[in-house]
Amino acid sequence: MSGKGISVTFNSPVILWFAIISGAALLANYMTAGLTNRLLFITYDSSLLNPLTFVRMFTHVLGHADMNHYFNNMLLFILVGPMLEEKYGSRRILLVIGATAIVTAIINRFFCGSGLLGASGVVFAFIILASMTSFKEREIPLTFIIVLVLYLGKEVLNGLFVSDNISQMGHLIGGTCGAIAGFVFSPKN
Repeated sequence: MSGKGISVTFNSPVILWFAIISGAALLANYMTAGLTNRLLFITYDSSLLNPLTFVRMFTHVLGHADMNHYFNNMLLFILVGPMLEEKYGSRRILLVIGATAIVTAIINRFFCGSGLLGASGVVFAFIILASMTSFKEREIPLTFIIVLVLYLGKEVLNGLFVSDNISQMGHLIGGTCGAIAGFVFSPKN
């Protein structure tokens, strides 16, 4: 043995900070009996003259309704995110998160009118982006097609036949944002 110990590294700063800030937002939501979510983390049909309307278009991905919602999103986020951040770089992953948040919020505002809360659109963006990491010129991996059919097909069916508080539209838009990022970004070398 060389006597060297094992060290823990902060290997994926965007992903880890996102998870930490989301956890803090959830804790604040519990401590304020839901006030912080209503004020900062849920999109809803508020006046475009209110500056917080625009803040919430980005921050809705950081808030979560409860521990179960947070854990379900963060499990996949932390599983897939570090690999994507290593492959594409922190700036691009931050851009995917921000673009997914704003595009989902804008489309939701004009076409659905319901509130958005949580990172599941970003998680879907990551799932689709991860399935595209082995794209080569003029080749589409079968795994990408299977992921599209399973994840996005499930969301279309749920949107048509299941009445719940889950934004299947947010998931579909997130998946679309991930696909666009996969086509636009090439992995860093």
